[in-house]
This record gives sequence, C-alpha cells and structure tokens, in this order.
Amino acid sequence: METIKSREDISDLFSCGKRLHTPYLTLIVLPTKQHGLNGRVAFVAGKKLGNAVWRNSAKRRMRAVCHELGGPWKGFDVIFLAKSGICRGSYSKVLAACDETLERAGIR
Repeated sequence: METIKSREDISDLFSCGKRLHTPYLTLIVLPTKQHGLNGRVAFVAGKKLGNAVWRNSAKRRMRAVCHELGGPWKGFDVIFLAKSGICRGSYSKVLAACDETLERAGIR
C-alpha cells in the first residue's frame, strides 16, 4: 500500500481535495497529478480528538477499512481523516459508510 508521506502532498490534498463526510470519518479525495500513477492513501487522527491509544486504534481501523474496500485506488490520492465516533461505531457500520461514500465519489 503506497502512502502519502510528503508534507507538501498532504497540504495540497487538504487545500484542493474534495471532502466527503461520514459520521465516522472524512475522506479527502483528489485525482493524482501524474498520469497512470497508482493511488496513494494517508491516515490522519488528530491529537485534539484523543490520546495516543485512541489515535492508534483509529488509524488501525481506517487501514483495515481501506484494505477491505480495495484501496489504494488507481488514479486517486485519498486521506482518511478520523472523527471522534470512529472507535465507538461498529466496524461494519464504518465499513458500510465508507463504501457508500466512495461509490458516491465515483472511486469504487
């Protein structure tokens, strides 16, 4: 799984990407700049939402959802941005919400 590591790429996604909201997380999507490049993903859990244990749990859950939905998606850079409810909701609800949101965006 190719991840977005560059601070410049992440800030570009935050400023230019399309935001898709679910009750559990926000997806920020932007078509890749380089034609034919495989898609990349990033997982973000902010410090103001919880301690390190919560953030690690949220990131593990987002990685599992991404993997199960077939990510990263060719031609798209996607950021998974955790919301406070991601660890409280059941895994199946988080998965269904992400699947529906990705289909609405035309990625899946």
